[in-house]
Amino acid sequence: YSGLEEAVYRNIQACKELAQTTRTAYGPNGMNKMVINHLEKLFVTNDAATILRELEVQHPAAKMLVMASHMQEQEVGDGTNFVLVFAGVLLELAEDLLRMGLSVSEASCIVIEGYEKACKKALEILPDLVCCSAKNLRDVEEVASLLHTSVMSKQYGNERFLAKLIAQACVSILPDSGHFNVDNIRVCKIVGAGISASSVLHGMVFKKETEGDVTSVKDAKIAVYSCPFDGMITETKGTVLIKNAEELMNFSKGEENLMDLQVKAIADSGANVVVTGGKVADMALHYANKYNLMLVRLNSKWDLRRLCKTVGATALPRLTPPTLEEMGHCSSVYLSEVGDTQVVVFKHEKEDGAISTILIRGSTDNLMDDIERAVDDGVNTFKVLTRDKRLVPGGGATEIELAKQITSYGETCPGLDQYAIKKFAEAFESIPRALAENSGVKANEVISKLYAVHQEGKKNVGFDIEAEAAAVKDMLEAGVLDTYLGKFWGIKLATNAAVTVLRVDQIIMAKPAGGPKPPSGKKDWDEDQND
Repeated sequence: YSGLEEAVYRNIQACKELAQTTRTAYGPNGMNKMVINHLEKLFVTNDAATILRELEVQHPAAKMLVMASHMQEQEVGDGTNFVLVFAGVLLELAEDLLRMGLSVSEASCIVIEGYEKACKKALEILPDLVCCSAKNLRDVEEVASLLHTSVMSKQYGNERFLAKLIAQACVSILPDSGHFNVDNIRVCKIVGAGISASSVLHGMVFKKETEGDVTSVKDAKIAVYSCPFDGMITETKGTVLIKNAEELMNFSKGEENLMDLQVKAIADSGANVVVTGGKVADMALHYANKYNLMLVRLNSKWDLRRLCKTVGATALPRLTPPTLEEMGHCSSVYLSEVGDTQVVVFKHEKEDGAISTILIRGSTDNLMDDIERAVDDGVNTFKVLTRDKRLVPGGGATEIELAKQITSYGETCPGLDQYAIKKFAEAFESIPRALAENSGVKANEVISKLYAVHQEGKKNVGFDIEAEAAAVKDMLEAGVLDTYLGKFWGIKLATNAAVTVLRVDQIIMAKPAGGPKPPSGKKDWDEDQND
């Protein structure tokens, strides 16, 4: 090959290898990957977003695919593996077309034009493939059934239990406006017991102990301070001259009285729980116990902000008594023990709190991290449903129908780009193929069966991963559904990434040129010695 052709094929090869890495992790039967990142932290997961985040991808063309999957993560929160696998297969098939005999630049133009036409057509066909819509997003049972598919791909076997937990958490904090914020679902992981011991709490849970003697308060009125719970310290150093013992006693007594007054003023304002973002002084703790105040210390400013949002409090920068508007409220604050871990719970009895916490239990940290990723995918799927309630059949049904219709469309196109359009249609087969291969079933047999059923007009039929042989079933009846927006953005971003890689014929690195380094002789060698 010429240098330019070599560069194009190298780019495609790098992208194919990256896509192959995550392809074997696709679907509920996908294999886990053991990823050790630059900090030597171990991840055991089949979540493509996590694998890509922890890998250090060096090749510039492969980075394009990584960026496309990050965009999918930001836009939809799920379907990152779909983008990678689909874009990888598009490039693999483009390579076949480039080898057909045309010059690389000519062939690239034809392939790019064909892919863009086919992508546009696919996004036109997609709304016709919608099989149902979410009816009521405040019904826990219905929402749980819609979240099954996204949770199943990460936690196969536990999807019903986890989907119900996620549905309870999401429905309880869905505002009337319908603008759902993913950040309002918190996850607290505590080692011990098993997945089935996980639960949902309306409010927040912190892995902390209380500072003082009071460990439980009902009908809590909460004062939140972003400063340390301590006496005021002057900004400049002051020198005090003490002449006798009486003056020494009075000096320390004055400090004590001032602290006493400050804590008493907080207690008199009606507050019975104090949350601080800094250290707690021993003297302040003594007076908090004296006036029966419950003390909780949170080191993270983000936790402090979220707590303010949960209880409706304002974080005060100085130890001043809070007004009624600045105080937060919740049903109860108490110290509890989960396994052998002490936790402080801020609980709302009513279900219309601003934040919900999913308490995850598991035998190892790696297992709980993987469950947390499944929870994140479920919560993101719920967010997508609040934006667009349409659903398409999963299990490769949508992809095979798109492949069938785009192949027919390709046959009606007169130019050379019809070959690229047909290859684009063929790329859709990679999804049911990956599902079949990861389930240990003959992929060609599955795809031929799917095509046969779809020719009869049964659009919702996909691959049955639970069958031992190559079998197909109706995905709508089985409840295996994907979000419309997830598919829409996945196809769009994967095509954009593939087309961008195909447009590149040279990679120019801005690095120092090679060759020997200049001699590091004496400085100022050219100056006159006599000066």
